[in-house]
Amino acid sequence: MYKFAKGAALVMLSLAITACSSSPEDADIANKKSPEALYAQARTSMELGNYSKAARSLEALDSRYPFGPHKTQVQLDLIFAYYKMDDAASGLANIDRFLRLNPTHPNIDYVHYMRGLTNMQADNYLFHDMLDIDRTDRDTKNAQDAFKDFDKLIKSYPNSKYAADAQQRMQYLKNRLANYSVIVAEYYIKMNAWSAAAVRAQTVMEKFPNTPSTERALEIMAEAYQELGQTQLKQNVLTVLKANFPSNEMLSN
Repeated sequence: MYKFAKGAALVMLSLAITACSSSPEDADIANKKSPEALYAQARTSMELGNYSKAARSLEALDSRYPFGPHKTQVQLDLIFAYYKMDDAASGLANIDRFLRLNPTHPNIDYVHYMRGLTNMQADNYLFHDMLDIDRTDRDTKNAQDAFKDFDKLIKSYPNSKYAADAQQRMQYLKNRLANYSVIVAEYYIKMNAWSAAAVRAQTVMEKFPNTPSTERALEIMAEAYQELGQTQLKQNVLTVLKANFPSNEMLSN
């Protein structure tokens, strides 16, 4: 079953790469079309869910008519098309260009929102999901960037229609980042690096409080302080643990 799923994933990747490559005929047709016709073609492709074809038309518009009547909308549509294509690299490049060239655009909150979504997408690697591979220990750079993107959106544009969804996504990202810190702390425990384990667990309490990883972080801190001979610090942690998780097994030992 696993081999079949893996094979299917590779086939899909091959098809995606093929779909993203434009033929000479496509380029020739695009050269002969007016900007209005090209944009209409792109919109039709997007409405049909053919985002790779839409992206080709939009890219042609963007390169051949950079000052055309649809220039900013073309860039916004490209950002969305790349997101739907799972092309985070192209999406982020176009988002950053748009933010640089159009800092006062009326839809700038949407662009910040899309930056957060695109970074979240990059954090959730497609084929890990397809093959049901748990990679909570993967690098968190994109998750951290997404958190910053949503935080900036909420603080800069609190009345944005995207603010509520961004807030919910930030909570998910907090859980993700807190869980990663616990995984790192547990690795330090295996290496008998007790001081590093305590510091990493404390990061959860300081930066990501009220997440599902809080209880485990407190356990790690108590265990680390025990090993380090820091009796008072251990007791302080156990007091916090008892106040928040009175049924924790560590308290009965």
